[in-house]
Amino acid sequence: MSTADKTTSSLKIKTLLSFVELIVIIVLFLFAPAGSFNFWQAWVYSIIYVVSSATITFYLWKTNPELLARRVNAGPGAEKEKIQKITHFFVILLFIAFLVISAFDHRFGWSHIPFCIVVLGDILVVSGFFLLFLVFRENAFASSIVEVTTNQKVITTGPYSIVRHPLYVSGLIIMLGTPLALGSWWSLLIFIPLTLVIIWRLLDEEKFLSQNLQGYTEYCQRVRYRLIPFLW
Repeated sequence: MSTADKTTSSLKIKTLLSFVELIVIIVLFLFAPAGSFNFWQAWVYSIIYVVSSATITFYLWKTNPELLARRVNAGPGAEKEKIQKITHFFVILLFIAFLVISAFDHRFGWSHIPFCIVVLGDILVVSGFFLLFLVFRENAFASSIVEVTTNQKVITTGPYSIVRHPLYVSGLIIMLGTPLALGSWWSLLIFIPLTLVIIWRLLDEEKFLSQNLQGYTEYCQRVRYRLIPFLW
């Protein structure tokens, strides 16, 4: 087997394992705390999440396997900067908190969210994944960890012409939709600390990129807004 074949085989295994990990997370932190599989909101959300993730993964497999490899090898331990390790860990922890609190909310009937709000949540999740697809289509360097790779350049087109961090915007949209899609008002409170962690992360990332990526400082001067157009 050639080196290229071994690399492809390794990427395929890691990609499949990442989906197994996602399914395990959903079962352990969503359905198990809910105490039942009779949780239609969770089924719809899970299908949307898994199918959207699979679609983007298939796209990257066909168009940019190098980016896919960087993303499946990501995690807090892969981060090079201390603040990025901390914020990456907390993002994962808060995502799990979204699921667990929503599950307990369903189990004990704390919230009574109208059907239309649940649908709105699902629409937000789909919209967030669509923006994520646009980011990956535009930026071949959109890794899950903060780094500067060989031949990396500043991306100024597509979503990056509107805000500096569309990748984080997509994640925040997905996470905003998650508690609504799962029918939980209480889980929505987790969105506050999540947003603060993302802000902490992106500010540190901007400092890193300004020092290590040529042209990034000038890009920040041209594109004024980080997350929300005309606001911040």
